[in-house]
Amino acid sequence: MEHRTLGRSGLAVSTYSLGTMTFGVEADEPTSHWLMSQYVDAGGVVLETADVYGGGLSESIIGRWFAAQGSSTRDRVVLATKGRFPSRGVEPRDAGGSRRNLRRSLDRSLQRLGVDHVDLYQVHAHEALTPMEETAGFLDDAVRSGKISYAGLSNYTGWQTATMVGLAAGRFPLVSHQPQYSLLVRETEYEIVPACVAGGLGLLPWSPLGGGYLTGKYRRDEAPTGATRLGDDPERGMEAVSKRGASAQTWDVVDAVRAVADGRGATMAAVALAWLHDRPGVASVILGVRTPEQLEGNLAAVGLHLTEEETARLDAASAPTPQDYPYGPGGVDQRTRTLA
Repeated sequence: MEHRTLGRSGLAVSTYSLGTMTFGVEADEPTSHWLMSQYVDAGGVVLETADVYGGGLSESIIGRWFAAQGSSTRDRVVLATKGRFPSRGVEPRDAGGSRRNLRRSLDRSLQRLGVDHVDLYQVHAHEALTPMEETAGFLDDAVRSGKISYAGLSNYTGWQTATMVGLAAGRFPLVSHQPQYSLLVRETEYEIVPACVAGGLGLLPWSPLGGGYLTGKYRRDEAPTGATRLGDDPERGMEAVSKRGASAQTWDVVDAVRAVADGRGATMAAVALAWLHDRPGVASVILGVRTPEQLEGNLAAVGLHLTEEETARLDAASAPTPQDYPYGPGGVDQRTRTLA
């Protein structure tokens, strides 16, 4: 497993993180423990969770795994969690980026995880009622108290990211941003990626396989079946068949990934992960798995780097298609520049 520093910090992270949203929901506790052990044995160091994953079950399962493994394993792991949304025991009206909610959310996360601090604490999303100055103030206090080592963001827009970078400057280490990003979601490159690169934040992309489309397990004009997320619920979330599956570009991208994978003798998942792994600003790609087979398949991407030609083929198939200025063709000159 390769390692990089996270943003403009000295925190070393593996280029693939283990996402734990499935723990306690789609993966039972013994399976979850097996997944963490196999991931760490493969050289991975980042466990990514949140207080709302499984209603707190994910954090509790991680805490019990730490207890069983011992302190040496905890020392090897970069532990990252998040807070902002209503978690167990929190009224919806109290959720958000306020000091009150984030303080309680962090304390409950530490209790479930069985630790006295986390390495990275990310605000799970911007919340419009709370001034960002207040959220930044909480993160500053949490770093100073020793409960968190580094702060981060998740699901923030470009302007929100840039604002938080300004508020953190000279006060506390804001080092990461966790957005949705994949070959099927490249709009992230319009503002979020540049804001992170300029602000010194490392990107931790979630849903790197586009909800399973980029693995090749779904087919054009065929209803999803079997024990898959869309097989269980074809209209599930952002990857719903009527949304992502109805886009002609989705299938053009899938075809391009399949062609590169066939040429490399690699899996489609490995190719899609390798493309994202080497995008500007990306520090660690989050692997969201629920079975040992999925983890083993995703870890096949470790050490895989695409050629310029392979990358260009995937770039062309997946390029977003805005029609007008400033993101469309009329704005190319303000986004890039070459010397004659």
